[in-house]
Amino acid sequence: MNPVVSTESSAAGLRLARPAGRRRVPVVLTCLIFALLLLVPVLAQVTDTPYLLLQFSRILVLALAAIGLNLALGYGGLISFGHAMYVGLGAYCVAVASHYGADSGVLHLLLVLGVTAVVAVPVGLIALRTTGIAFIMITLALAQMFYFLAVGLKQYGGDEGLPIHQLSRFGSLTGSHLALYLSLLACVAGSVWLMRRLVASRFGLILRACSLDVRRVRASGTTPLPYLLLAYVLSAQLCALAGFFLANLTAFASPAYMAWTASGELIIMVLLGGAGTLMGPVVGAAGFLLLEEGLKAFTDHWLIVMGPVIVLIVLFLRNGLWGILSPAPEDH
Repeated sequence: MNPVVSTESSAAGLRLARPAGRRRVPVVLTCLIFALLLLVPVLAQVTDTPYLLLQFSRILVLALAAIGLNLALGYGGLISFGHAMYVGLGAYCVAVASHYGADSGVLHLLLVLGVTAVVAVPVGLIALRTTGIAFIMITLALAQMFYFLAVGLKQYGGDEGLPIHQLSRFGSLTGSHLALYLSLLACVAGSVWLMRRLVASRFGLILRACSLDVRRVRASGTTPLPYLLLAYVLSAQLCALAGFFLANLTAFASPAYMAWTASGELIIMVLLGGAGTLMGPVVGAAGFLLLEEGLKAFTDHWLIVMGPVIVLIVLFLRNGLWGILSPAPEDH
């Protein structure tokens, strides 16, 4: 019997056996979270605190990048220390195009997705030839290579970064923080829906099987590389899309977006929220940034407190913060 087919049948049986009420818990919580996020602009307007909209826009940018990383890390078992490279790449595509007078938003998006694909495919092919610590080191090394390339390009600001004087033009919506926030929210919601569809498909089943035991997947007659490469490229595209939004949010592109520390923060967000869960990256990004802001308000030594808190959550909560909110298992 084909192990993949057998696993599909077992998974279907588990879904049928699970009580309908428990299956609905994650869906209801997901809808509630997005409803609350939709109310943020209203709250910012009522309380006259535009900073609130900017703060949650930043949360959604990082949530989008974390969703991308979660596809590779949470479902594919690919521990990448280089995904911030794609966030920076997306931001620089917008900044460099604007630097030469090209401000069309559609052109910026096509440029971001095209350049990211051109970079992610060869990087993925190289990195996926290895496993474990070697994969981690290759992704880290290649990301640092792009980081130092950005630092060395003095005509584009070098280590000081490149200001964006012409944001991505989308007609009357250009420069509107509300339009940017709602676009971000729609992209995050769409990405969660896409992840749900992907994870529930044959592609998702094989990807999760690869994270457990690649040799058994090969023994079943399936070649893992195309599935892992597709997961890597898709995750890179979502991170680059986050970079596109980040550039338009800050009107700036910086080599710091590509630093290995930024990749480490994305990994923390995925683990904090719950790796291998649909809403974990969103909850993890929100928890990370809100915890950071809250601790900064109380002490200048906030890192001393934040570090142990994150470690304890990751160690003792198998599904992270999402596991607290939704103890019921997700129905993929």
